[in-house]
Amino acid sequence: MSPRFLLLLFPFFTLTLSLSPAGSPLDANPAASMERKLEHIRSNSRLPHPDPTPTVFTEDEINAYLADSRTRFPAGVESVHFQEDPGMVTAALKIDFDELKAGRTAENPLLSIFTGVHDVVARAHAHGADGKAFVAVDSVSIDKVEIPRLVLQLFVDRYLRPQYPQAGLDSEFALPAKIDTGVVGSHRLTLTQS
Repeated sequence: MSPRFLLLLFPFFTLTLSLSPAGSPLDANPAASMERKLEHIRSNSRLPHPDPTPTVFTEDEINAYLADSRTRFPAGVESVHFQEDPGMVTAALKIDFDELKAGRTAENPLLSIFTGVHDVVARAHAHGADGKAFVAVDSVSIDKVEIPRLVLQLFVDRYLRPQYPQAGLDSEFALPAKIDTGVVGSHRLTLTQS
């Protein structure tokens, strides 16, 4: 799983999701369906002229894949669950901030809220066009308390950018595997390669 794809869905983490022709609605194992679609994206990207047929990942496939033991999250991230709505991604995470920060202390007292294990919900607008992903974080809450944007920016600059330079509240980055477009729809993500 490529860390960059996770950035499309949530900019604080490097991403890795991809799509292929929609799986059978009778597929009893959504994580396996997701894996087949990821493999299609990988193999299609090796072609000189990839098949432009869109690949659609359902919300169930994405979340089953992330819940499966195949997925390794960055240190401190214990779980991730995504919900897709047109143009919008909501990520519900359980984060151990002490592990995420890896022993680095905060000189700024505003960053003292980022300690311990907490439930985090982040909402972002996201799409892909012309081989690039665009993510704009609208809000982040910790244990249902919304965090001011200034404090989020301080956290990103201090703890995330050193390890994930492309992380930000407003991010733009190249999509992997010859993915040209990414459309977040109602409970699904559609990727097109070119």
